[in-house]
Amino acid sequence: MEVGELTGAEFVEFGDHVRFGGERALLVDALAVGLCRQAVLEQLGESFLTAMGFVHGWRTAEVMSHVSPWPTPGHWSAASVRGLAISGAFVSCRGQLDEVGLIVTGSAEAEQHRRLAGRARRPCCWVLAGTLQGIVRRCTGSAVMVVEAKCEAAGDDACRFVTRPAEATVDANVEAMAVRLRALPQPRPRRAAGVHASGLTSERRVPHAMVGSSVAMIKLLEAAQRVARVDATVLITGESGTGKERIAQLIHASSERARGPFVAVNCAAVSETLLESELFGHARGSFTGATSDRPGYFEAAAGGTLFLDEIGEVSPAMQVKLLRVLQERQVRRVGENRERSIDVRVIAATNKDLEASLRDGSFREDLYYRLKVVDLAVPPLRLRREDVLPLARLFLKTFGVKMKREVTGFSPQAADQLVRYRWPGNVRELENAVERAVAFSSHERVELDDLPEVVRVAAPEPVLVDAAVRPLATIEREYILAVLARNGGNQTKTAAELGIGTVTLYRKLKAYRATPTA
Repeated sequence: MEVGELTGAEFVEFGDHVRFGGERALLVDALAVGLCRQAVLEQLGESFLTAMGFVHGWRTAEVMSHVSPWPTPGHWSAASVRGLAISGAFVSCRGQLDEVGLIVTGSAEAEQHRRLAGRARRPCCWVLAGTLQGIVRRCTGSAVMVVEAKCEAAGDDACRFVTRPAEATVDANVEAMAVRLRALPQPRPRRAAGVHASGLTSERRVPHAMVGSSVAMIKLLEAAQRVARVDATVLITGESGTGKERIAQLIHASSERARGPFVAVNCAAVSETLLESELFGHARGSFTGATSDRPGYFEAAAGGTLFLDEIGEVSPAMQVKLLRVLQERQVRRVGENRERSIDVRVIAATNKDLEASLRDGSFREDLYYRLKVVDLAVPPLRLRREDVLPLARLFLKTFGVKMKREVTGFSPQAADQLVRYRWPGNVRELENAVERAVAFSSHERVELDDLPEVVRVAAPEPVLVDAAVRPLATIEREYILAVLARNGGNQTKTAAELGIGTVTLYRKLKAYRATPTA
């Protein structure tokens, strides 16, 4: 990657908190920084501002060392300066950090100085100078000073930073910071692209939409990773749309069979008369239309994984044949007498309660236990609401690229409603809802009106957290205030939606203001 190709996407991550190169970072208002800078300048002087910048530059260089393996200290230093530009320290730059100088335009520090203190009499980007010095020291090890020769705050067209030998001027605060920084432990390498919210890693491609921050999903993904290391048969259960096939793909991609094919069969979509031929293959002339020999899915998945979806819909007669294949590891094509050995891993999935099917006799007990060597239960989305927004953001990015729409996120109201909705169709319904929202959105982010009506008008669903029970008065208060906020403070509309009179609503709101929350 060329330094000029770097964008924030390479090392800035937005999730539960902001991460810069894998390390936690903060987004701070420029004016707030400017006010703090003025206070430090008045109380402690320029030297402390330079020392503050030095720490920032040192840390920036450390982070950039994990973005890409830069071939030389010069590339590393240039990449770190580029990182400063992306983070907002300045708008653009040209030149290099040497005796000739780095020309910087749009310095945020110069802008804030002029805004708060007026035009400067001399160069005053002391924090930025210290930052550049920290980058040079960390990248090259050279004990040089970075000084500002020209400054936008002093009326110059651009800020110009040049290097000077350290012997020319020694900043005790900066040198003290350098000693402390060398003693710090090295930062962890930046997480690879295959790392998800669960913290799981894989050198192979992890299937689309396998993200999750809920405890239930983290445990499921960890279990899937462990199961992938062995060649056991797996039974995946869960409601329709929860992502059972994606779990199967994750197991396949993380296993030693990853180089082989992944063949998926929906058993419910194939008629009983054709399923045997589809799974086991057939010989030429074995039935009308069989004009040539044809291998089945078991043979097509040789060396890989065969995913049997909706296994609970298979007829009792086919269950017997499947049991034999799983036991003997051999298939017999329809119309043939000889057996063919197979080398395939079987993963089955169903949204039915197979234990109930065992009790009513519609599913064979021996096949059930043959399939259930390892069982994985995928929880429904309504039980892992922490995963809704991470999944929605992933779908938003996917469909934004697909539809060539620059939709960057969700409004607070839309995000809140996504979390509140029950999602009976699980991840599949969420995916469809986000696709629809991207198609309808006319803004940079998805608004509440862009969501499907069933999601948009859904009332908040009461949720018990850790089995805690709260007083009804507290729940009523939170609910009324939430509806009022959604209506932009319109009490008449809120009262109508709640089915109470405006006088009643007014009285309750007056009581809420008089009685603060605990």
